[in-house]
Amino acid sequence: DLLCHIIKQLFPLFRPLQPPVEVITTPYHTLSWLGPPCATRTHKNTFSRLGVDDQPPDWNEELQAARDLPQGSLEERLQRDKAVLQVNSAFVSTVMQGAETVVDGFVEPVNGNPGDPAFLWGGLFMSQGTASAVFGGERGRRAAQRLELNGVQAYSDLEGLQGLHTIPTAIVDYRGVRLSAQGLAPGLEGSEQDQGTAPASRGLLYGVNAGPQESPHRRRLLELLAHAAKSLSLQRHVVLAPNGHQVPLFTSVDAQGLLGADGRFYLLDVFRSFPADANFCPEDYHANTDLPRSFPHGLCRLRPELMQAFSQHKHCQFTQRVRELLDENGGFEECATSGDSRATAAVRAACKDVGSVSDILFEMRFNPNVFSPGVAFPPGESTSTKLQERLLREAAAFIITHQIPAFLEGCLHNSEAPMDGATLKNALHQRGINLRYLGHVVKVIAQSEHKEHLRHIMRTAVAEIFIRSTRRVFNSFLQGVDVSSLSAAVSHFLSCLLVPHFPPTSVGEDTKKKSRRRGRGAGASESTPWSTLTGAELWNLVCQDAAETYVFDSLGSGPNYLVEHYGLQKLSLLREFCLKTGVQLRLRDYSFDNQNKAPIGPEDIINMIPVVKHIHMPTVDASKVYQAAQLSIQKGLLAQAHEQLKEAVYLYGRACDDLHPEAGYCHTLLAKVAYLQGKTAEARSVQLKAVVISERVLGFDHPNTIQQYALLGVYVYAGGETTLAQKCFLRARLLMLTVHGEDHPYTATLDNCLGLVLAEDQTGQFLKNAVRLNTSFFGPTCLQTALNQHLLAQWMCTKGDYRNAMTHEKEALTAFTSLFGEDHPQTRCSKDFLSTITKQAVKVERTLRQAGAECTEATVEVGEYKQKHLELKAAVVKELGLKLPNVASVAVTGGGKCSDREKGCGKEPEGGGNPAEDTSKCQQDQQVEGSLESTGKVSANCHVTEQNQQKEKTSAEGDKAASDEVKTVNDEMESSSGEMNGRMDVPASPSALRSDVSWADVVSKSRGKATAVNREGDGSTANGPAEE
Repeated sequence: DLLCHIIKQLFPLFRPLQPPVEVITTPYHTLSWLGPPCATRTHKNTFSRLGVDDQPPDWNEELQAARDLPQGSLEERLQRDKAVLQVNSAFVSTVMQGAETVVDGFVEPVNGNPGDPAFLWGGLFMSQGTASAVFGGERGRRAAQRLELNGVQAYSDLEGLQGLHTIPTAIVDYRGVRLSAQGLAPGLEGSEQDQGTAPASRGLLYGVNAGPQESPHRRRLLELLAHAAKSLSLQRHVVLAPNGHQVPLFTSVDAQGLLGADGRFYLLDVFRSFPADANFCPEDYHANTDLPRSFPHGLCRLRPELMQAFSQHKHCQFTQRVRELLDENGGFEECATSGDSRATAAVRAACKDVGSVSDILFEMRFNPNVFSPGVAFPPGESTSTKLQERLLREAAAFIITHQIPAFLEGCLHNSEAPMDGATLKNALHQRGINLRYLGHVVKVIAQSEHKEHLRHIMRTAVAEIFIRSTRRVFNSFLQGVDVSSLSAAVSHFLSCLLVPHFPPTSVGEDTKKKSRRRGRGAGASESTPWSTLTGAELWNLVCQDAAETYVFDSLGSGPNYLVEHYGLQKLSLLREFCLKTGVQLRLRDYSFDNQNKAPIGPEDIINMIPVVKHIHMPTVDASKVYQAAQLSIQKGLLAQAHEQLKEAVYLYGRACDDLHPEAGYCHTLLAKVAYLQGKTAEARSVQLKAVVISERVLGFDHPNTIQQYALLGVYVYAGGETTLAQKCFLRARLLMLTVHGEDHPYTATLDNCLGLVLAEDQTGQFLKNAVRLNTSFFGPTCLQTALNQHLLAQWMCTKGDYRNAMTHEKEALTAFTSLFGEDHPQTRCSKDFLSTITKQAVKVERTLRQAGAECTEATVEVGEYKQKHLELKAAVVKELGLKLPNVASVAVTGGGKCSDREKGCGKEPEGGGNPAEDTSKCQQDQQVEGSLESTGKVSANCHVTEQNQQKEKTSAEGDKAASDEVKTVNDEMESSSGEMNGRMDVPASPSALRSDVSWADVVSKSRGKATAVNREGDGSTANGPAEE
């Protein structure tokens, strides 16, 4: 008690403890391209005596010991997952420090090879790798490092494979240099006296250079490799060793299997584990396309996602072919009996037709050494090799004919809506499309009839091509820059990149004095090579790289061409560049309008941060429960999914303290399910945590963070916190404008939300902009556009603008008619609403004309005219049955409060009532269609529908009917005075159309794991499943 009293006296403003998710250090560094505005540029000297006098940690032993922890119970598995994550997190942090120390020149190489220097620091082995001419020099070296990391990730993710180990690996880019960092595995170094002994004595058991040997350890290693090859769809094959011996392999020809001194089996050099991409091999087999073609490096490999998708495609062909053959031989029912030779023959024929490696069952395997330079196969493998060449060619063609069109089709229907380069890369990789196909993606969009609807994808793809080519030029540019001139060189490069025809930098005495005053040394001399770079030279280098890598030559002559032709923003390009290169800028407003002044100065470059790519450690149990919850949602079991998601959140908290991207997705889904169940307070609390996780793990302006802010705005608005909801939506829109710009489908979603939560004239501005964007991206007959048109028509009714309201409602009615037909409830409600507001508009027009005629005939004083005008307005309002907010002012003219009216459904209200309220009543009387998708959803008109949880039909409980409870999210919205009808209070969002797609679903339009709830919403109407 005394201590608490002293603390209160000493710290009267003592802040309460923050939630752990806000104060715990993230496992991995989150890169931010903006720093504090008051920061000064001081290069960090990360030199440490770690590795010189202190004993460096054995990263491999720590990682393997964590992986070998027991996994018998759930508690043991959680402890293991947390231990593995902590070791890998510390390893990645050390890699970042080591990269800065090595590149800045504080560590001497341990070998005498200046072309491939190797370094030992902090228990890490760091090297740039050998630039082999076979793989494409410097480009091939970087590709090999990246592919090695992908191979290690693939073998690390194999479940149920105990005994095959990979050493901890990461790659880091810093100051234009890419380093590969690995832990030191035991048994790999071998003493000098052992160099002349047999390979088995040094631990080499598997590989082309292992030689013929037989031992229990080798047999065990081959069993592990065979199991891994089956999981990775790799074929067992035979190659010729350099000495002419035939060597059976389960991996690529470069892989080596070793027995370490610790008794563990290790697999190394797995950078060619996946099959080659035949589209970038020299053989010509596509006569009607520009593929295959050469590439700057020779390590073009297929992604595992593509191999999986291609196998599924082949399996569909296999089943279809078997049915066709059985139908030709008497029918499926007659032949599909046990022991029927016709069925066996059909299966064998189908296996041969689709290219299965087995003759009696469907099995797809790929040879990673086919189309690899320097690999020879024995004559006995010719048949298998020809089959593998055929499969790889078909897989490469599958990217062009299926995957890229499927990706663009998803973007066309808004199931995929990438905002920046990171989300575009993830969307392409999920379909197995490598980024070297970006040029082909742009070409397909340019030739498509829907290119106007896909302009946001075209813009993002062109920006990604431009930034990636610029990064390669930037890496070469930094090689001749010392640490003292780093900030000046980077700022000059960015000025040349963003300002057309930027001249060379002339560093004078003023610049040197400023540099010395700010603590950056004496400044650069006038003879430095980087200072002679001009904007035209830089642009030519970038265009040349884009043409060689992506076969794209439409970057124009300068940055202004990208802005004018593709609609790119220079600020968005600057953000993408900084995130990919690790450059951190001062937080301030950057203007690129002045062509004669550098937009970025040396004082704006705060730091350069190493960009690390590392192995992602899975959280197995939490991921399984999370996936089970997604399946429960698809089945309609919301209550069960809610419990599973709470369990998954608990498991994520135990394994990674919630600071993991999947943990953020799980929280988002839990908040959405809670919201659909009517638990608004719980949804708000969980979603707030999801926002914090996304900001800390992914970044403050990551597209996922934008989506999380929009969802938080939905939930807080449902709880009555209108002001906070406005801030959430406005922040999301501001970040959206920074990341991509206004011309994006998700901006229309945010504008719809802002139109619902804002008041007065701002509502109309956002709603009109949303209509414009939805119409341009999806067309006038799309469901989103129709709902938006109807919402805008309702708002215009509240403003008294019946003429324009009728125009928008006619557009909505046309769309609903084309989508659902004449007899659909939505079409009928829209038609009734249009008829009602048309009659009201005629009455108002007739009344105002009569009032105008009387006023022109009468000769009255100004005061009398004003009083009569108020009387006429009150009469019109009384006739329409509306309620004026300023009753006192109307009472002067004899008007009073409007009496309550009975509301009809689909007919003119008694006493000229408000058509929006009548349509709302009509909607509330309708029955909700559909099954799960209609459970607890929110319409675009901001009305919440909560349905009772779907009950299991058991004999004990009996059948129960689900009831819908409709409640208004926004009770009322003030509308400013209309030109004709004066000021009135009308419910701003009457429920004219009830939607199967909730507002939360619309805000989180299906994008990755965080939107599994609305994946089933495609093709559903706003009132239920689409009727065929």
